[in-house]
Amino acid sequence: MCAGRVDLEFILRAFSNGMDGVFIGGCRLDECNYITHGNYHALNMVLLCRKLMAHIGLNPERLRIEFMSSGEGILFTEVVDDFCKKVKELGPLGQGAEKDADELKSRLKEIRKLIPYIKLVKGEKLASRLANEAECDEFYTSDEIDRLFREVISYHIDPDNCQACMICLRKCPVEAITGGKNQIHVIDQDQCIKCGTCFEACPPRFGAVNKISGAPVPPPLPEGERTLVRRSEKH
Repeated sequence: MCAGRVDLEFILRAFSNGMDGVFIGGCRLDECNYITHGNYHALNMVLLCRKLMAHIGLNPERLRIEFMSSGEGILFTEVVDDFCKKVKELGPLGQGAEKDADELKSRLKEIRKLIPYIKLVKGEKLASRLANEAECDEFYTSDEIDRLFREVISYHIDPDNCQACMICLRKCPVEAITGGKNQIHVIDQDQCIKCGTCFEACPPRFGAVNKISGAPVPPPLPEGERTLVRRSEKH
């Protein structure tokens, strides 16, 4: 499998499942057999993931990526042995300076929910090619990651503008929107992955979906008050 197909979700899921380390091996940069050069994407994704790990209190040294050719068996063995020794030194998740295992699991769960949002916000960087190795360390900064979470965008359906057209409900990829015919729609914020599909799908003439950045989302409309009363029915 091409290293470019290793998704952020794969790595975070591995740590959520209790893996103490994740190693990714890919073809040498600029030696991709395809036009995609997916190894650059893998590198950018790992750099981002390591910053995310540091943000939640998980040692970024538990994740490593190396590039080599299929004929470098000895090098592969040496690199993997070195990584395994490092992981053994770090010990199981939640030791040393890391957050405890239960808190790490909770934080990993929250970040995994935000993966579509993170990819959307950082899409341009993830698609770029680093010119040299010196760029790697500061390609993503800690301040940048802090700001990413501080300014997380949420979506809210304005009950005064919702026309219960069911377009956003049908297009939501994770079924986070509840509603129905003549029922004002509501977004389940715990289930929402912040992908923005509902915002894009809502007809402009309604403008019912609001984008909220770095601020609390209004509480959901109580179930007993979600029946839509149209203007013609009010008279």
